[in-house]
Amino acid sequence: MSTLRIGLAGLGRMGRIHADNLAGRCSVARLGAVYDADPTVAREAGERYGVPWTTSFEELLAHPAAEAVAIATPTGAHAPMTVAGAQAGRDVFCEKPIALDRATTVATVEEVRRAGVQFQVGFHRRFDPDWAAVAERIRAGELGEVALFRSSLRDMASPPASFLAGSGGFFRDVTVHDLDVARWLVGEVVEVTAHGAAVSDPEGFAAVGDVDTAVVVLRFASGALGVIDNSRASGYGYECSTEVMGSRATARIDNPYRRGYEWRTPGLTSRDLVADFQERYPLAYAAELDGFARAVLDRSPVQVSGEDALAAFDLAEAADESWRTGRTVAVRYTGTGYARASVSEVSA
Repeated sequence: MSTLRIGLAGLGRMGRIHADNLAGRCSVARLGAVYDADPTVAREAGERYGVPWTTSFEELLAHPAAEAVAIATPTGAHAPMTVAGAQAGRDVFCEKPIALDRATTVATVEEVRRAGVQFQVGFHRRFDPDWAAVAERIRAGELGEVALFRSSLRDMASPPASFLAGSGGFFRDVTVHDLDVARWLVGEVVEVTAHGAAVSDPEGFAAVGDVDTAVVVLRFASGALGVIDNSRASGYGYECSTEVMGSRATARIDNPYRRGYEWRTPGLTSRDLVADFQERYPLAYAAELDGFARAVLDRSPVQVSGEDALAAFDLAEAADESWRTGRTVAVRYTGTGYARASVSEVSA
């Protein structure tokens, strides 16, 4: 079986997850070389995994062990590194988001298209076995006509203020995952209505102009409706669930549990929830890199394109606008991203 050696850029939280997967958990993708701006981090990773290491992204791109690149650096470096990789003729996997503003996101997607390389963005839920199985059965028509979509994503505790300040805001950082799943499972969206609140730390979130809890209502072009609820501070554990109700069946992807059994005592039943996304999605993070590697080796379409990432970003921006203005935002899909639409366009 052919394999693809990937040069990994960035060895923070997501970079370490990808490094572990590429070093042995993936079946097609392999760790070829590593880059980090911190020489100690880069050297320790290179020695741990037995691969070349560098503190220069240009050197990584030029290294023969980096047949493609995976970018897991801080968000501000995603777009320029993606463009540099594409211009160097390297196929690129990039963590979401591509950028924190639309203009840079669009310019990056267009530059990659001109370069003619493969470009996949890290929306990992599409590679989770449960979500992938549900999507396949919906595509096969087993669900019938979709009437209702519901999705929840809740973190146990909010990240530090330093992260929030550079996250792009709640809807672009958190809700964007559910918006991508909504498009993937149901189809294009025509209306977005969002409500948000800062519940866990009103003053702290007010200081960065953000929220920690939100509800988003969607109207799809098919006529189906959707509801998304998100929180940065559930307090009880990590929750990620989705339900799609159709005319023939309902698919439900339930909350993840750490163990498969219940512990029952008088008046009480307990099951341990997983703590965070890292514990919930080990298979998905490995599968998305293998999916990228197969697309590169076969020259087949990637499963999450730059255009998919742009569409999810646009819907997140629409949600942010709706929350800030208190109005429903009408949108129309243009073939790549979303543009604002009039009510008459939506109802036509």
